[in-house]
Amino acid sequence: MIDDILKDAKQRMGKSVESLENELSRMRTGRAHPSLLEHVKVDYYGAETPLSQVANINTEDARTLTVTPWEPPMVAAVEKAIINSDLGLNPNTAGTVIRVPVPPMTEERRKDMVKVVRSEAEGGRVAVRNVRRDANSDLKELEKEKEISKDELRKSEEEVQKLTDAAIAEIDSVLQKKETELMEV
Repeated sequence: MIDDILKDAKQRMGKSVESLENELSRMRTGRAHPSLLEHVKVDYYGAETPLSQVANINTEDARTLTVTPWEPPMVAAVEKAIINSDLGLNPNTAGTVIRVPVPPMTEERRKDMVKVVRSEAEGGRVAVRNVRRDANSDLKELEKEKEISKDELRKSEEEVQKLTDAAIAEIDSVLQKKETELMEV
């Protein structure tokens, strides 16, 4: 019973960390990365479709992405979707290949992005703490129903705290890495 609660808590905390990493990978730095265009939606024959499902996205160099639609008629739609996205990018079309130059960010914009990244990390920490609270309340419920002893409850709560500390340390590590990446010129 205790093992199930601990396993569930560990899994949910892992998902919180993974979600944060996913969210931060979309944050724009001065460097070109295919995940930058992941959330762009293209009008694919009347249906809003993720860009990655209608085109191949690659990194040409540190500041340029190349987008190659799988169907030549989709070039205009893909270019329009990139222009209309909230990324502020200006794609250049050369035949069936769309080159997307990623302009360097200003110092002020970098600092704003660091603030956003920190708030995302705090959201991740809150999610991990909520998992801890849920696990501890499940354990207290077991103790109240006399299914586990007070000693087992205390040990289990310490185990949950260790899982929480590990997840928060991982979040801090991800945050530090992203901050360093953002402040690089």
